[in-house]
Amino acid sequence: MKTILLMLVTIGLWGCAATESELAAQGNWYQIGYNDGIAGHTQRAYKKLAELGSASQSDYHQGYLDGVSEYCNPDFAYQMGVNGQYYEGVCEGTKQAQRFRMEWQRGWNEYNK
Repeated sequence: MKTILLMLVTIGLWGCAATESELAAQGNWYQIGYNDGIAGHTQRAYKKLAELGSASQSDYHQGYLDGVSEYCNPDFAYQMGVNGQYYEGVCEGTKQAQRFRMEWQRGWNEYNK
């Protein structure tokens, strides 16, 4: 229950969050990585980060890992699939990867009926 509440609060805060450009200007590479991870996007290459500014790849990477860790919760995977949210494979290699993928696929199949 706490995880669900945390996820909802996080999603709600996205509307209040600074833009990517503002985060880069502030040097908040951790948050940029976290935002990419929690959204289920693949990790950006350093070249793409550098287009935003003087990137800290280690901060971005740590934020990304933390975001992916939250995103890869299999309890939310079915809902993501049934809502038509495409899965980019970011959970592969995590402990919950197989269960996440199965639940997402079940939802995705429902979405595509």
